[in-house]
Amino acid sequence: MRTEMDHVDKILAQWRRERPDLDVVAMGLLARLSRLRAHLAREIDSTLTEHGLNSASFDVLATLRRSGPPFRLSPGDLLSATMVTSGTMTNRIDQLEKAGLVERLDNPEDRRGVIIALTPEGLKRVDAAVTAHVANQQRLVASLEPDERDAMNALLRNFLAVFE
Repeated sequence: MRTEMDHVDKILAQWRRERPDLDVVAMGLLARLSRLRAHLAREIDSTLTEHGLNSASFDVLATLRRSGPPFRLSPGDLLSATMVTSGTMTNRIDQLEKAGLVERLDNPEDRRGVIIALTPEGLKRVDAAVTAHVANQQRLVASLEPDERDAMNALLRNFLAVFE
């Protein structure tokens, strides 16, 4: 267990000095999660950029890829797998279609609807990106011992369940 002081500890010490009446334990936890999210996002975005993607485009491509062959989903299914509005999803699909990574196909089950499908180039791009992404994720958590990763996973799962 590490006990080094971090930036958040300094902020909390200032609040404890200035407002000893406040319980700032939650502030510390949430500040650390926020700062960690920012650091991790930079690292992840860097890896995705190497593959000509950003986190938004990767999210759509990865959702299609992990759906399995034939790598096709309705826009509604894509929407339910992400946390964005329908307008945002439409914009993401439009951009990916322009890049030749997805295509809109007629929905055989609904003449008014479409299905979003990975193109061969989209499949190739997302497979390369996800391979690099997983290796990068492993690098990012390498400083944690396996039991620390398990404990953090369990704690974060419980905390996330409150909101989802």
